[in-house]
Amino acid sequence: MTARGVDGSTSPDATTVRIPVFFVAGGTGISAETLGNLMLQQFPGLAFARRRIPFIQTVEQARAVVAELDSARTDTVVPLVFSTVSDEAIRTALQQTRCAFIDLFGSHLDTVERVLHVNATRDVGALHGVGDTRRYDARMKAIEYAMEHDDGASVRNLAGADLILVAPSRCGKTPTSMYLALQHGLRVANYPLVEEDFEDGELPRPIRGLADRCFGLLSTAARLSQVRGERRPGSSYASLGQCSFELRRAEALYRSHRIPSLNSATMSVEEMAAYIMQRRGLGDS
Repeated sequence: MTARGVDGSTSPDATTVRIPVFFVAGGTGISAETLGNLMLQQFPGLAFARRRIPFIQTVEQARAVVAELDSARTDTVVPLVFSTVSDEAIRTALQQTRCAFIDLFGSHLDTVERVLHVNATRDVGALHGVGDTRRYDARMKAIEYAMEHDDGASVRNLAGADLILVAPSRCGKTPTSMYLALQHGLRVANYPLVEEDFEDGELPRPIRGLADRCFGLLSTAARLSQVRGERRPGSSYASLGQCSFELRRAEALYRSHRIPSLNSATMSVEEMAAYIMQRRGLGDS
């Protein structure tokens, strides 16, 4: 399988050695990916080739995964493996890898057990939120809501949103919306600002009156131009002048309507989500 980039960073030079990184899990692997990437972000000068391997549910599967992990090791490169596998037998099998194995679940759970003087259930369903059916259903509904209300595709039931992300095109609305829905169960709509929205200084009609649920995203003109250029190279949409204009007017719009905002150019989705939730007083559902 191809490596899966998840941190939104720019691609390194083709000659840069990319360190293989694997996120392995008994469930979806989202927790391993999120926690592992938080650590990898502390090494901005290195290039990584990321891959998620989810749903490892038997010892036999674990042994096959170990063979795959070890095949990525070379004399000069040692892959990193971030694991949230909870089953002890499967975890033990995975630890036979010759790669660097970072156990994000087992070792820390042992510490919690010692402190609480209670043995953990080590239930995979509980780890991924499936054990709480009501919580799981709420998150699935939040994801459906975010998909329906992505990029202004629907304005139906905007009043039912916990949060409305507002921004010029390509400032990170969609990945942030989906992360907040998936990880925190929040019903997030996102609405794009286009040039005509800046003419009178008013919020676009569909979100007018909902400023108390809005949060604005910005970027730098250079970064926005680069991202747009990858989608529509050489277009006026991607020009530095157009990007500068839209960002200036968006910032003025946020300020006049007292909408909090952040610059997404150098922030990860995880950091953006945490900041937005704190500013808007939102918590997990």
